[in-house]
Amino acid sequence: MELPSPLFKGILLRRYKRFFTDIELVDGRVVTAHTPNTGSMKQCAMAGHPVLISKSDDPKRKLKYTLELIRVGDYWVDTHTQRTNRVVEEALRNGWIEGLENYAVTPEYKIGDSRIDFLLANGDERVLVEVKNVTLIEGETTACFPDAVTTRGQKHLRELLDARQQGYRAVIFFLVQRGEATEFSPADDIDPEYGRLLREVVAAGVEALAYKTEVSPERNRVAVQIPVVL
Repeated sequence: MELPSPLFKGILLRRYKRFFTDIELVDGRVVTAHTPNTGSMKQCAMAGHPVLISKSDDPKRKLKYTLELIRVGDYWVDTHTQRTNRVVEEALRNGWIEGLENYAVTPEYKIGDSRIDFLLANGDERVLVEVKNVTLIEGETTACFPDAVTTRGQKHLRELLDARQQGYRAVIFFLVQRGEATEFSPADDIDPEYGRLLREVVAAGVEALAYKTEVSPERNRVAVQIPVVL
């Protein structure tokens, strides 16, 4: 999907109060940008990293700038989690994800007391897809999730398992935003319960997929599948 334009170059000075970042622009001005990411942004939200930010002219907004991309090493990383599902939806609708082609796509599908990111339908077949944004690397090339303990993520795994037992096909989809990644594994050192649950639900029939994105200042799109190592 296309990113906002124009984007302004800067250097990350600090992140604080979860949703705020101070950015030094190329002309020396320091602005505060909204950060649409509730996670720890470990490895990404570090002082000194180059960033790209957008500016809004909406008079109702308290913060005019939004953090869009962070440069980590040789790659741009999309930490904007409100964009994650739209990137995956574009791929689903265009048939870019192997095994999930040719389905009607319904976002934010309500099942029981919960909402799953996507329902895919083709005739009588129903597929539930829950998406997670991945920005953490362990070692040199292993993408990992989560970057902080996530009871919400654990809950989603249990819901996918329940759906599988009800006859749905169920998929946990890891959208890997790190260009150097060659495989995905759960971050057991950060949230061992999530890793345990992921292995449990996969053994019971929930599918785990990991796809790497191709991120540039112009766009973010789903690119290539990488193996899930449990």
